[in-house]
Amino acid sequence: MYIESVELKNFRNYHLLSISFDRETNIFFGDNAQGKTNILEAMYVCGTTKSHRSAYDSELIRFGEDEAHIRMHVNKDGVSHKIDMHLKKNKAKGAAIDGIPIRKASELFGLIKLVLFSPEDLNIIKSGPRERRRFLDSQLCQLDRLYFSRLSDYNKILMQRNKLLKDLAFQPSLEPTLDVWDEQLLHYGIPIIRQREQFVRDLNETVREIHYQLTGGKEEIRLFYEPDSDPYHFSEKLRQNREKDLKYKTSSEGPHRDDFRVEINQVDIRHFGSQGQQRSAALSLKLSEIYLIRQKTGEMPVLLLDDVLSELDSSRQKMLLQNMNHVQTFITCTGVDELVGNHFPMNRVFYVENGSAEIFRREKDFREGNPDGNQSFDSSKEDRAGRNRRTE
Repeated sequence: MYIESVELKNFRNYHLLSISFDRETNIFFGDNAQGKTNILEAMYVCGTTKSHRSAYDSELIRFGEDEAHIRMHVNKDGVSHKIDMHLKKNKAKGAAIDGIPIRKASELFGLIKLVLFSPEDLNIIKSGPRERRRFLDSQLCQLDRLYFSRLSDYNKILMQRNKLLKDLAFQPSLEPTLDVWDEQLLHYGIPIIRQREQFVRDLNETVREIHYQLTGGKEEIRLFYEPDSDPYHFSEKLRQNREKDLKYKTSSEGPHRDDFRVEINQVDIRHFGSQGQQRSAALSLKLSEIYLIRQKTGEMPVLLLDDVLSELDSSRQKMLLQNMNHVQTFITCTGVDELVGNHFPMNRVFYVENGSAEIFRREKDFREGNPDGNQSFDSSKEDRAGRNRRTE
């Protein structure tokens, strides 16, 4: 499973872009705010229908345009597939696989599996419960289409129930209809809780071994799922909290309020862990995604590393490097000196500037031109522009 190419039209700061990739490691480097992350974001949108940076499609469309288009060619089991994603300012996005429109986002899951690691993920431990739920859901959606459908239906029911709670202030006679929405919350919510519970158990087995290696055997990590309500008492709690829900006009009980706790050596690191421990735990969690996808599906995911190397020390970078074997990887960075020094593979390197991405040099050119590891590749913009003309 790997991404062959991506074509962009009016996506973020790109007017037109067509770019083909190596099956192993692809590097995008250049100054900040030039469009490196936008390329990875486009891949993520094509693979999951969602952006990791924005909740609104309108923000993904180039300024002054009404629509954007992403086309991504992926290879799965030796067969090439085409994914098209149309983004519109005032309408729902449209998607097609091999030219055939799809009606549900769940139809896309399974064609390409992605693991995205961004600087924001380093804060997954110390951020609020929403970020940890998003981590659980993003992984479970890629592993199980049924989970994605259940979660989508649950969120729709939740929105309808919350709307009714607000409307009851003007139409109290509608209160008996809350029972209908409660039944639907239970119908979709209980399986979600059970799947999250099982996922955290599976994740524990994987993350403990990874974290043990990452810390040289000094730390033991454990995850504890903290559901807002367990499957056996969800119905009872909904009844008990109805007066509270009516008062505050929102649903106070359900898996939309779930969380999980991370402990290292039996200490809750969200409140008492060091910054280094929090970053190590976040890295262990993200690396665990790779192993779980391979274990559950028999396939290797595509790894997207968005400007995270500068946030990791050398030992964590080495651990990351060890887990990149046999995984197509995309890395964004401002310069390649660090990659050369730490012997990161660079099968294809692109220089990104002002909404354009050109092949810069291949790995062998860096190695042969830098046998001692002393030459700097993070040069001035003028020198980069000259090198940029040496395209493949």
